[in-house]
Amino acid sequence: MGASDPAIRPAGSERVLAPSGHEAASFDRWAIEALGVPQAVLMENAGRCAAHVLQRWQPSGRVVVLVGSGNNGGDALVLARTLAAWGRSVRILLASDRPADDPLLHAWPIPVDRDSDLNASGLRGLLDAADVVVDGLLGTGLAGPPRDRSSRVIDALTSTSALVMALDVPSGVDSDSGDVPGAAVQADVTVAFGAPKLGTILHPGRMHAGRVVAVDIGFPPWPDGRVRAELATPAWALAHLPRRGGATHKNAEGRLLVVSGAPGMAGATVLTVRAAFAAGTGLVRVCSAPENREILQAAVPEAMFVSAEDGDALEQAMVASDAAVLGPGLGTEAFGLEAARRVITGSSAPLLLDADALNLLAAGAFELPAGAGGRSLMTPHPGEAARLLDLTTATLPTDRLGVARSLVERWGCTVLLKGAPSLVDSGQDPVLLDTQSSSDLAVAGMGDTLSGICGALLARGCPAREAGALGLYLSGRAARIAGRGVSLTPSDVVRWLHVALREDTVPMSDLELPFVLFDAAPAD
Repeated sequence: MGASDPAIRPAGSERVLAPSGHEAASFDRWAIEALGVPQAVLMENAGRCAAHVLQRWQPSGRVVVLVGSGNNGGDALVLARTLAAWGRSVRILLASDRPADDPLLHAWPIPVDRDSDLNASGLRGLLDAADVVVDGLLGTGLAGPPRDRSSRVIDALTSTSALVMALDVPSGVDSDSGDVPGAAVQADVTVAFGAPKLGTILHPGRMHAGRVVAVDIGFPPWPDGRVRAELATPAWALAHLPRRGGATHKNAEGRLLVVSGAPGMAGATVLTVRAAFAAGTGLVRVCSAPENREILQAAVPEAMFVSAEDGDALEQAMVASDAAVLGPGLGTEAFGLEAARRVITGSSAPLLLDADALNLLAAGAFELPAGAGGRSLMTPHPGEAARLLDLTTATLPTDRLGVARSLVERWGCTVLLKGAPSLVDSGQDPVLLDTQSSSDLAVAGMGDTLSGICGALLARGCPAREAGALGLYLSGRAARIAGRGVSLTPSDVVRWLHVALREDTVPMSDLELPFVLFDAAPAD
């Protein structure tokens, strides 16, 4: 099992939710109590699906199953029984007061040990003898650091060489926030039941989850409004990408105005314009300092140059554009301030605010006109987000979904909050979480490239929420296709963007199991 790209089923599952642990628990109760879905059936399905995944992943070797006291432990017992029935070598370690002959075992004679009967060396020896350890200790019910018994087992597990499969959430990871308040399991694979849990998508929990595989266990459809986050998967992106018709022309494919580049800052403008063209916009006008004209016309001759000193020309460009990008390389001195004020007050098209446009906005240099926020997309990194909220990076809350919502409420814009993972919040629909990003994208100029892609999508008619999430998907996907690792540059993303745009199929999970809903490689 070695998925290299995030992948889901191509049909019927383009919407993959990422509920918090509390949201998942509430949904469980609703399904069981209101709809009458038998809890035993859900547990049986969960354990058997996880057993199938384990069997495809590691079809041989000794398995030790760690069992806690809650439903997560019940799922683990079903998995242990299923593997034993298939002829696998299975041993159970009870880190709880469950009976050794728990009814979920259906009387299968599986060897059972209790953590309380083993000293430290005995516990390590049991785990060292395993090829695969299944973590069914805590699941989504964690509140604070793991307690003594679970913590002791987790500590012993960290010193073994066995591969680890976690059920739903690695024990020790907060399923709501991804926080790791104490000892935590480092999983190679996490099998999530019904949907990947938010805490395994957000960092640092994402780094503990390994590969995340979500499986269908027979839940009813999730009602609208019960989950605040979903994933911008490849299938979601393919369903929302704008497509060109057979008979079209440049003005019909989006006219973008890029206001960027203080004197001596032409590089950011070049990256933004090149990315916008690569993302499919039909026409780009670039408004920059006259000192940058020669560089820009040589580097991006496809773009129409507008001098920032020519107010009439800029006004005409704004009228003739379907969207505008404001901020990359703009500066916060007189040039940037004047250009920003002209665009903010003179354009009725959707706006993308990035970099120095955000710094000027945070400093009170201009205000967004009434109604501008609803059509605008801002793309702050954490430092810019802190300034926009009158905070510092040290006082910025760690709840990134909460930070994004605060920005939406403060400024009225759709917010693309950069980070790990980046996310998009419009204040209405569920937050969209990026599934393609990696640490390879942590390089100067990548934000300019992202602005160009998102701006092109705005000009092509995408709403701000979709433009932001599609921009993240396309830049991340192009980076993966480029395959340059830590040598990746923004120009590589632009160079391979055409391949990401031409993809018309969704990569399949190599598990080839029909109940797999989502399959993402470990974070890198």
